[in-house]
Amino acid sequence: MLWCCSYVWLSQMTTHIGLIGGGNISETHARAARAIPDVEIAASFGTNAEKVGHLCREYGGKPFCNFDEFLAHRPMELVAIGSPSGLHAEQGIAAARHGLHVLTEKPIDITVERADALIAETRKAGVQLGVFFQDRCKPDILSVKNAVDASVLGDPILADARVKWYRPPEYYANSRWRGTWALDGGGALINQAVHTLDLMLWIFGEVNAVQAICKTALHAIEAEDTLIATLEFANGALGILQATTSVFPGYPRRLELTGSEGTLIIEQDRLLAADLKNPRADLLKSSEADKNASSSSPIVSDT
Repeated sequence: MLWCCSYVWLSQMTTHIGLIGGGNISETHARAARAIPDVEIAASFGTNAEKVGHLCREYGGKPFCNFDEFLAHRPMELVAIGSPSGLHAEQGIAAARHGLHVLTEKPIDITVERADALIAETRKAGVQLGVFFQDRCKPDILSVKNAVDASVLGDPILADARVKWYRPPEYYANSRWRGTWALDGGGALINQAVHTLDLMLWIFGEVNAVQAICKTALHAIEAEDTLIATLEFANGALGILQATTSVFPGYPRRLELTGSEGTLIIEQDRLLAADLKNPRADLLKSSEADKNASSSSPIVSDT
């Protein structure tokens, strides 16, 4: 699912993908890539030879622990970056200079300056750059986006987003980069809640003003594990965002969008309610629950 949205334009030929990173998210990328016809994993790069070897044995491709040798491997048309966030731009720029398209995990990097540098380098190299915001491709979320664009909600009033998730202490303790400023760029907001923030901006538009407060309430990390923000959208609507990895046991992500004509509620990527003054047959509550356990686990199972 998350690859199909990005690679329809390459569907007439075999696409050879290189994976950067040997962790959980790169395995998710590998599973998704293998599920798409005419897509092959050409190579994988990582600093942990055992993890990279496992990826290649399971999903195909040649393992590399030398980044320059990996970038020179052919055939390979694009790379999928699943390394720590603070390395995304550096690795993406190197790939672009080798003529490779770049698809990076969120966030694009941990500073605006690095993100801008990657954007500029891909434009200079004439290659495509994309970010994994796969939630935009999920059917119920697409339906809500289309409904808001068609003014089904009327005048936007309020966006209420809750990412009240939990991560156990070992999630941070067993990682050299999670929750650090240098490689994660922050905590619950930039890592866990960034997909939800993207949906708020994608559906309700740009934000003019933000106020926020955060703290490290539970975990022994440098960055925040608990955050609350208020937003003022350019269209006049207000917004609230809660982002945590400190709320036990972790609850499904929820996004409530209210306008002058009613409210649409998404919970765990499914349309939970469409309470409209003028109900629409194409906005029906989803009957199937999402099995993704992201509220309490970093393991990605919904591909």
